[in-house]
Amino acid sequence: MPEAETREQNPPPTQKKPSFPILGGLRGYLEAYKRERDLPVTYERLLGFSEAIPLTDDDGRATLWDTVIYEGNEMRLLNEALKEVYAVLKVDGDMSVVQHLYVDRIDFCTFGNSTPFRVRIVNAYNDNQDYFYVKRADASRVYGLELEHLLSPNRLNFLTHGTTLIEEHIPGIPGDIFIARWLSRPDISGIRVAKELVKFNERCFVRLLGDMRSYNFVFVVTPDFESFQIRIRAMDFDQQSYNGRRNFYRPQFFKENAPLALFCAKLLHRETAMQYQREEQTLMLQRADIAAARLGRLLDEMENDPISPPDKVHFLRESLAQHYGRPEYLQCESMGELIRYNLDSIRREVGRPARPEYAPHPHAR
Repeated sequence: MPEAETREQNPPPTQKKPSFPILGGLRGYLEAYKRERDLPVTYERLLGFSEAIPLTDDDGRATLWDTVIYEGNEMRLLNEALKEVYAVLKVDGDMSVVQHLYVDRIDFCTFGNSTPFRVRIVNAYNDNQDYFYVKRADASRVYGLELEHLLSPNRLNFLTHGTTLIEEHIPGIPGDIFIARWLSRPDISGIRVAKELVKFNERCFVRLLGDMRSYNFVFVVTPDFESFQIRIRAMDFDQQSYNGRRNFYRPQFFKENAPLALFCAKLLHRETAMQYQREEQTLMLQRADIAAARLGRLLDEMENDPISPPDKVHFLRESLAQHYGRPEYLQCESMGELIRYNLDSIRREVGRPARPEYAPHPHAR
């Protein structure tokens, strides 16, 4: 985040990305790590609603969601089936601990690529609410979720079932709301916000998670004995390793994030920003080392999965070769290879020994 660039300062608006099917290699990976499960509900089944009512917020303003209604018998069946899905997601399918839960509402959103269903689960004893999402399975999104689980400080629960993807809710304050209502609060430490922004920016860039505009990530604010601790979490993984523009993977360059970028520039010296960047690089490598075998297998599958057209891969590899000063990038033919080289590049920068499990493969050229 500390460096200034003149090219592609503001990436253009996102074009609709095609959805990619989960192929056999990725499916095998998901089965091996218990992500692929037999579930009683599919995305296609939820499309069979009979009525949709626009959903408004607490102030009566329209949202992007509609509450959907099903025929009486189907709603009763869905209530039990969705509770079972929630049990698999949260407690490995133990239905004995979810009998007091019920499905309060099912919402449907036609905005964006994934057009998800959002299921609200309520505890009958204390009215506590939780959510999960049912979406069409998209391979690039699944790679994004798994890379977040392995390389970020956040663990993620998600499941696949054929062409259906189940995701847990990621709680937090949406970035655009944080900018409008929280950024100027005197009890929020500006330095802590800026530090986390640098770290988040670096995570997205190294693992090639794109389109992190302010409404695609959340701020998790935790009270501490000194002010608040801040963490930023991505909540939309649709644009994992698809785009060919380098700055598309750098949140600092989106106009929606301009208040945050200016906030960082005002509070952080360049040397301090570089320190925080290096801290996050080191932490990413530590996480990668802990999950080396699993990460290596995931990148193996990603290398053989056509989740981005060759022209985008080639355009991005040239940009990354220039950024890291490594012509070896020009041999890469897939997004999975580019992520391997990104990890290898920061490993060289921090002076850590190579791990063969997910190191770049030697090219037969």
